[in-house]
Amino acid sequence: MKVALVHDWMNQIGGAEDVLEALVDLFPTAPIHTSLYAPDKMPAHWQTWDIRTNFIDKLPFSHRKQQLYFPLYPFSFEQHDLRGYDLVISNKSGFCHGVITGPDTVHICYCLTPTRYVWRYHQYAEQEQLGRLTRTILPPFLTKLRQWDRLAADRVDHFVAISQEVRRRIAKVYRRESVIIYPPVDTARFVPGDEVEDYYLLVGRLVPYRRIDLLIEAFNKMKRPLRIAGSGRDRARLEAMAGPTIEFLGYVPDEELPSLLAKCRAFMFPGEEDFGIAPIQAMAAGRPVIAYAAGGALETVLPGVTGTLFAEQSVAAIIQAVEGFDTENVDPQRIRQHAEQYDVSHFKAQIQALVAEKMEDLAGIG
Repeated sequence: MKVALVHDWMNQIGGAEDVLEALVDLFPTAPIHTSLYAPDKMPAHWQTWDIRTNFIDKLPFSHRKQQLYFPLYPFSFEQHDLRGYDLVISNKSGFCHGVITGPDTVHICYCLTPTRYVWRYHQYAEQEQLGRLTRTILPPFLTKLRQWDRLAADRVDHFVAISQEVRRRIAKVYRRESVIIYPPVDTARFVPGDEVEDYYLLVGRLVPYRRIDLLIEAFNKMKRPLRIAGSGRDRARLEAMAGPTIEFLGYVPDEELPSLLAKCRAFMFPGEEDFGIAPIQAMAAGRPVIAYAAGGALETVLPGVTGTLFAEQSVAAIIQAVEGFDTENVDPQRIRQHAEQYDVSHFKAQIQALVAEKMEDLAGIG
């Protein structure tokens, strides 16, 4: 079976890239079609992969500011020649599901979300603090982008959603049914520890939509210790807000993350995410999660068992959740057991089963 993978862009590490890693493990000989690839920003072993970019890759500043070229992505992905493939799997949050495949090709789209900056533009622009140039250039193209995106969804044979929330968005925006396969988490990396230290923890990219600013304000008022691991363009602003009980760790090496998670009182998750892999990692390390009640957290956090939820993104709600949750009255092994259902092995098995089913259906039709 001849397989191709499609990915929006390859210049940053996040949950989408965890999915891509798992897909490459499943289909190691499949070429990866993408808009751009910045090897200096990505894992070194990716340089051994068969990565095929389009003209976006050669445009000025595209490796750092891919948002500058949003109006061009639809055209760019239509330039990839995917004739002759039996199976195409697109790993999509942007426009890569718009590739054009042959009539006998099965196209499965693993949909992280319908294109956020097309369908939820005002929220996206505010959360991401888009620059004036992007805010000026992009809006006139949005109607056309929505029309293209909706038509591009018709090129997909089968949609897979990462959560119930994304499944609802696919139904609303694309008018398509989808099955749910949760994103892969390497839970084997994490184990509950014997010792819990006196700090709360957040791990992730420091970007505005994650509302780390609210978290800092809350912990400033409570005077409780908070450690923030990660980097991002919002770091300087956040550091200026932080009081003496808040520590910025910057980039934490992969080998140090399991211990950091296993020793925290609780993992903090104040933003809205479509799924959220970091909270599952914390649970795999036996620690509870205190999360905003929206998006994927509604499915992954079991109140009173694996953590607690707060209903609004506000300083008061965060304080109430932290002070009202007893981090000592939890069962680390029960929390880890819950996390194991999201392990990468389950993701791979479900993807393999789906592919086998859809390819079998096609053979039956033929």
